[in-house]
Amino acid sequence: MTLIAPTIPFIRDRFTWLAYLLLAYYAYLQASFGPISPFLRAELKLSYTVGGLHLSAFALGLVLAGLLGDRGAARWGRAQVLWGGALGLALGTLGLVTALHVVLTLSSALLMGFAGSLVLVMVQATLSDRHGPRRAVALTEANLAASVSATLVPLCVGAFERAGLGWRAALFVPLALLLFLLVGRLWRIPVPQPRLAGAEEPGRACAPARLPRLFWFYWVVLLLAVSAEWSLVLWSPDFLEKVTGLERVTAVTAMSLFFSAAIVGRLIISRLARRVASQQLLLLALILTTAGFGLFWLVNNTTLTLVGLFVTGLGVAALFPLTLATATNVAEAQANAASARVALGAGLAMLLAPLTLGWAADQIDIRQAFALVGGLLFTATAVTLSASSRWRVAKGEGRVMSDE
Repeated sequence: MTLIAPTIPFIRDRFTWLAYLLLAYYAYLQASFGPISPFLRAELKLSYTVGGLHLSAFALGLVLAGLLGDRGAARWGRAQVLWGGALGLALGTLGLVTALHVVLTLSSALLMGFAGSLVLVMVQATLSDRHGPRRAVALTEANLAASVSATLVPLCVGAFERAGLGWRAALFVPLALLLFLLVGRLWRIPVPQPRLAGAEEPGRACAPARLPRLFWFYWVVLLLAVSAEWSLVLWSPDFLEKVTGLERVTAVTAMSLFFSAAIVGRLIISRLARRVASQQLLLLALILTTAGFGLFWLVNNTTLTLVGLFVTGLGVAALFPLTLATATNVAEAQANAASARVALGAGLAMLLAPLTLGWAADQIDIRQAFALVGGLLFTATAVTLSASSRWRVAKGEGRVMSDE
């Protein structure tokens, strides 16, 4: 197992903490589509397929941000894109909680996906440039903050529903955080610029970056991993209700097990990433996720199903930050472009996978439809093994970071 020499200290400056908070703000709203889905579908009388379109609309916005985010940063600068995205996400959220027709809720979800994902792209790129060789630690800690935030979503939705305030009240929680950041004038904190001077300067016309071939192998892994993760996030409450037999609010609240496990998983990974190479941790996380999913999906026992949900969350939480860190290591001189393409992959995954699973659940049943998740995890593991082999060969030839 490859160890990383701890010669470079990891320092959390003011911007690092701000980036963690902004990613937590984004993650809360991104994670809300799973817990609110049963209530939104019941109110608007939607099928699984149409209900899943809300996450698909959010994902479509993520795809657009993945295509345009690096170009926007090159034209207007990272700070403008970062804070403009944060404000746009707030506007889309207000649209979602006030809309009473599916067309308007879908439009709001699209705006949330596009604007919020600009925040995601900029946080990933700036943290990667700020922390360099320690980017795996920074990105994992940022996603740890995101997991803590996402864990609050099912708890808040369940609590507000039981209190009679409705699920919409839960979406005002992250807006309060953004208001705190704006009132506290944290937008004045300088945003890190690209590590290579002149590479991605604001206002400079730039052609699309040519990323290394090995980057795209890990991009495929990310596509598959995020597909599995968001299929679980969106449809696990319905699985727990329809298959396991839990009452709807209880099933939604039980998703806190998944998100709590994500906190534990990312906390562990943030420590291991200081010592062990991210591509090796990625393979271990895939094996753990696959084992947990098998327990969740195949065992007909409520307690063991919930244990499987926890173990799955423990492993799946590490997949995105580890794949992101590994892909960025391959293309560290092109942080904006790499971060944007990662967002594109995540958006495509969220756009296609949950919607496909929802369609399959309408055609057969939700338990059989979950076989798709197992297939995604198996394929991701196979591609990771192939990418790791190519990494070793490329490293031996001294061309890991070169364009191919």
